[in-house]
Amino acid sequence: MTAVQAPPRLGGRLAALSVGQVISWGILFYALIVASPAIADDTGWPVAFVTLSFSSGLVVSALAGVFVGRWLDASGPRLIMTLGSIVGPIGIVAVALAPNPVVFTVGWVIAGIAQSAVLYQAAFTVIARRYGARRRGAMTILTLAGGLASTVFAPIVAGLLTITDWRSTFLLLAGVLLITTVPLHWLSLERTWTPIPHDDSVEVHTVSAVVRTRRFWMLELSMLTLAAALFSVTLALIPLFTEKGMSYELAAWALGLLGAGQVIGRLLYVAIPHTAAPWIPLAATAALSTVFLALLALVPGPPWLLISIGIAAGAVRGAQTLVQGSAVADRWGARNYGAINGVFAAPITLIGAFGPAIGPLLAVATGSYSAMALIAVALAALSLAFARFS
Repeated sequence: MTAVQAPPRLGGRLAALSVGQVISWGILFYALIVASPAIADDTGWPVAFVTLSFSSGLVVSALAGVFVGRWLDASGPRLIMTLGSIVGPIGIVAVALAPNPVVFTVGWVIAGIAQSAVLYQAAFTVIARRYGARRRGAMTILTLAGGLASTVFAPIVAGLLTITDWRSTFLLLAGVLLITTVPLHWLSLERTWTPIPHDDSVEVHTVSAVVRTRRFWMLELSMLTLAAALFSVTLALIPLFTEKGMSYELAAWALGLLGAGQVIGRLLYVAIPHTAAPWIPLAATAALSTVFLALLALVPGPPWLLISIGIAAGAVRGAQTLVQGSAVADRWGARNYGAINGVFAAPITLIGAFGPAIGPLLAVATGSYSAMALIAVALAALSLAFARFS
């Protein structure tokens, strides 16, 4: 057995990866959310089409993530994440110059390929492999940075749209993405991985072996039902709160404060003891989701109380991001993390792709957003049941 090296300290390379996440999330994800009304007004395409085109890119990202994970395990992160930083601007340029809906959608498909190579899933693989036992703190720092993407880029994109059109805005953003993230990834990431020292006492898990276990599928089902529950309610917070009598402006502020709650949740996640069984963070997150989603469904007001509950639900959603990111490494180790996590995360990414539509569709089917939230409570309870066997 070879002595195991201590994992590196958190420092400049983590800072570079985190800055890359802020820029990549801001341009490849949040820019479209801010600009979609302006795009629809200028082109005459329905807002629903604009957002569905964007969702098509997220679907491609989920599928491509399986192959990206295998590449990261086998060859290291520098080349694939740098290529993602080049492909992303190409997709954004195609979006900006799109003369028709088909090219617009193709642009988001190209951007989706880049998302699979530069956003959280790829970054978590780097952290799991690089930091080992220190991965929890590194993932927390990374997601705290990623959480700033909307805070930084939403006002930037909105400001640009007041002085120029959406096409020029996206061309400018494509240039920013290219000139910032390419050097960040090329200069700070490992060209190849340092071989993991062989340890006869540690079992090496392969994708094919892991996906045949009940534990994997219990974990998958638990995370899927939890993601569906949290996305359906938190992304529909504005219509849920306006249905309860809150003004649109105040409900929009409540949604923003929910985002701040995510930061709180990610900080609280670090407080979970490292010695806790892997299923405990997931079960705790599912249990808290059940409680706070039920309160959002049942409490009629006043606004300050609803907003407080929304912040708490945001904290749970923030913790869920970290629980998902660390789930594979906590159960099956860092070796082959990219490949296993690629398979594990793909269905959850698909849920995220259609997350903005889940809540409204359930609300139409049930007659109200409060009834939709009660369905989400049932999903969170299912997640809790599955978590115990994960």
